[in-house]
Amino acid sequence: MVTITLPDGSLKQFDHSPTGFEVAQSISEGFARNCVAMEMGGLKKDLYTTIDRDAAVNFITTKMPEALSIMRHSAAHVMAQAVLRLYPQAKLTIGPVVEDGFYYDIDMAPISEEAFERIEAEMKKIVQEKMPIRRREVPKSEALQMYADEPYKLEMIQDLQDGTISLYTQGEFTDLCRGPHVPNTGFVKAFKLMKTSGAYWRADQTKAQLQRIYGTAYFDKKELAAYLTLLEEARKRNHRRIGTALDLFSFHDEAPGMAFFHPKGMAMWNALMDYWREEHRAAGYVETKTPILLQRKLWERSGHWENYRENMYTAVIDETDYAIKPMNCPGGMLLYGRKHTSYRDLPIRAAEVGLVHRHELSGVLNGLFRVRAFHQDDAHIFMTPEQIQDEILGVLQLVDRIYSTFGLGFHLELSTRPAKSIGTDQQWELATEGLKAALSAYGAAYKLNEGDGAFYGPKIDIHIKDALGRTWQCGTIQLDMNLPERFDLTYVGADNERHRPIMIHRVIYGSIERFFGILVEHFAGNFPLWLAPVQAGILPINDDLLPFARSVAARLEKLGVRTEVDSRSESLNKKVRDAQLNKIPLILTCGAKEKEAGTVSVRTLDGQVKQGVPMEAFEARVLENIRQRQLTLEI
Repeated sequence: MVTITLPDGSLKQFDHSPTGFEVAQSISEGFARNCVAMEMGGLKKDLYTTIDRDAAVNFITTKMPEALSIMRHSAAHVMAQAVLRLYPQAKLTIGPVVEDGFYYDIDMAPISEEAFERIEAEMKKIVQEKMPIRRREVPKSEALQMYADEPYKLEMIQDLQDGTISLYTQGEFTDLCRGPHVPNTGFVKAFKLMKTSGAYWRADQTKAQLQRIYGTAYFDKKELAAYLTLLEEARKRNHRRIGTALDLFSFHDEAPGMAFFHPKGMAMWNALMDYWREEHRAAGYVETKTPILLQRKLWERSGHWENYRENMYTAVIDETDYAIKPMNCPGGMLLYGRKHTSYRDLPIRAAEVGLVHRHELSGVLNGLFRVRAFHQDDAHIFMTPEQIQDEILGVLQLVDRIYSTFGLGFHLELSTRPAKSIGTDQQWELATEGLKAALSAYGAAYKLNEGDGAFYGPKIDIHIKDALGRTWQCGTIQLDMNLPERFDLTYVGADNERHRPIMIHRVIYGSIERFFGILVEHFAGNFPLWLAPVQAGILPINDDLLPFARSVAARLEKLGVRTEVDSRSESLNKKVRDAQLNKIPLILTCGAKEKEAGTVSVRTLDGQVKQGVPMEAFEARVLENIRQRQLTLEI
């Protein structure tokens, strides 16, 4: 007799060892048809797994978020099977699930997206066949024999420990895989192949270059259509396209992965940084600056030379090894350690907008989102153990103020001690409880990622959500027990003894270049007035009124409003259209009536038009909008 305990506490008894599917059927046939897999003993398993002992079982249905990744994993197998049918000489490597879909790396002749139609047609045949997907386990020796002609699978099997190897079969196709998978190929109802690119086997440039084919899949065609619509909207908002159209930044072959910011881009950059500095001064931070080039001995002391060397740019100067900093932290440690510190001096909140360089592979560079040179809005907060909760809470409140200014929502994730870590149990408990207490005091829900912290301390990751509902991990708050130890940082306590300070690393913008790109896409170039590179476009209706237009511009510039006069001999309609294409929030037309009355006629990008607005009233309204950094604009 096998007794199954369901999530609601009810019991199902069987006089044999049932499969998960049989248990689901015992609830109802309709329920069983919507089951993708099951969870038993904390592990996800295939629905056709035999349950040979009493167990608590939770079924994963198509409505649950985790079902999507299981189905997408099966979709990767369907795609691989279709590719092998069409390209029998292809050799498979790995096919994992990624955030919005899946990919498979395949050793085959390069293909273009024109081949996708044929592959998708073959995938549809496989789906329509509703082939059962079944798991079996074989000894490692048998798996080695099975894949003797598959060099990549053979290499993976050889890397595995001795024992049994799990395989999944659907029709004529068998793949090496941990699983789990959906019950049959018919569950892969809505799919689309997205793109193809090159990828090195095991990310090693010395090894074979493979074809990486990306796809996505959903349980419902409407969900797929919604996702494709979202992608199209994202394409329209692409920060590289908008950045070029608005003349904000560019990239050049002479400096791969390093952005060139144009005058209009710098106007935005400076507005971002002015706001950042204003908020940080109000929150009690001091600003510092450390050198970009530092000796090897510093990086050895920090541990970067041993653990991060391949991502660092180095140089030899006066027969001494140097490295361009990939992060600001070690320089910040030197600043703290330059003088004796008392507990009365703590907390010290030291912020630095530092330019860092990291050697990223050329294949992963992606506009402002993945670069080799970027600025980090770092801060290092040094404190006593008793100050942890208040300081973390202060950072969370600062994060809230800054992100809300841009209309960005966010959620929080707390990651705790990993298997490999430094520090004592007591230190970790103190640090983790401090983060939890701060999160509790802040009052927001958070996701707990057990064992996913850094080796040197627990952390809070902050994921922002943009106008399209996409999430981006920008901010982070990390407690560090490593660098204060490595640099022997201390403070003198009330007991007149030396103690090790607790240190927080934190960023809010993160990479400022990346945050800049996110804002371009979030606002689709329609920036709020305070952030817009050109805040007011002045359009004289003819050449005779050009001096008046310039006087209006001069008046606004004197107040700090960024203006641009369109002095071209074009029609007013064309000037207005061009100003709208350039996303200028305030478009002022200057005619004879305005000149005589001392007024302006104003239109905004959302269609508001007001004529005869007194100049003084207009200026007061504009300055107040900019001062408050409002997201909307009323004239």
